[in-house]
Amino acid sequence: MALTPKQKTVLDFVVSFIERSGYCPSFEEIARGVGLGSLATVHKHVTALQQKGYLKRRYNESRSLEVSAEYLRSEQERLEKQTMEKPPASAGVTIPLMGTIAAGVPVEAPESPETLDFADFAGSPNLFALRVRGDSMIEDHICDGDFVLIERTKTPRDGEIVVALIDGSETTLKRIYREGEQIRLQPANSTMEPIRVPAGQVEIQGRVLAVLRKYR
Repeated sequence: MALTPKQKTVLDFVVSFIERSGYCPSFEEIARGVGLGSLATVHKHVTALQQKGYLKRRYNESRSLEVSAEYLRSEQERLEKQTMEKPPASAGVTIPLMGTIAAGVPVEAPESPETLDFADFAGSPNLFALRVRGDSMIEDHICDGDFVLIERTKTPRDGEIVVALIDGSETTLKRIYREGEQIRLQPANSTMEPIRVPAGQVEIQGRVLAVLRKYR
């Protein structure tokens, strides 16, 4: 069912908060996060999202909101479809590679610039992009709002950053480590605990090749 702009804002905030914190926000946190002036207005939007099937709520419990697995799955499929439908470039996109820039001691300016061919990153049909929500990988310099370029694979090496589907319903971006019959999905955020699940409950959908951040 269609969402109003404010309902979409509330839903996106809840998804981002859960990804970042590991638990759902309170109504007060939603109000502050999306700029609503009253808890009654938050309740109205949450109730509408429940009725439309985007949120679930356990009554008589605090912090009881859950985002429906169907919505999370549809969002991922929508992003993948958008990426797949983009027509392939007839030739690689290149920009001048002007050398190395110092973040410490200055270095000599280059005299003969090379070029950087983005076909190296986007020339394969097995690639798709995802927008990152949350801060669970922030210590690997992957921030909320970044885009990650994903290569489809089901056999990543231990320590690689992967897109993992858990129990067929929830996806997450984490480093993967195989530990016997379990999989450890390790966040790059010292405030968060790793996710440990039986190997049979995890499906790897791809690994991160590159990160893109837009500043404007």
